[in-house]
Amino acid sequence: MIPVIPFLLVYFIYYYGVKREKKAAIMLAMDVTTLFLILGAAALFNNVFHSTFGFYLIVIILLVAGGLIGGAQTRLKGKVDVRRLLRAVWRLTFAGTGVAYILLFIISFITYILTA
Repeated sequence: MIPVIPFLLVYFIYYYGVKREKKAAIMLAMDVTTLFLILGAAALFNNVFHSTFGFYLIVIILLVAGGLIGGAQTRLKGKVDVRRLLRAVWRLTFAGTGVAYILLFIISFITYILTA
């Protein structure tokens, strides 16, 4: 599982090299790893479904999530805090693409074994 490597690398470099704050190290590692998860999940989607739509699907989901969270912020507070909106979408993307990456990896692995 390739996206685990950047997570651990950033975590250990930040935690042992910069600050000894566990929460800050985890959050930074999540933020950096999200990009790798987006690219990895898109590539696995394209591989499993034989398409080139994976990256665009993730971008569409991110835009919809941003719209929903922005609408909720507007209803609750009367205005949109863009920084909090982007942070929320980015952190949800980490969770969503992490799950998608694992599921697509398992599906890809099973189809590879069955066709070999």
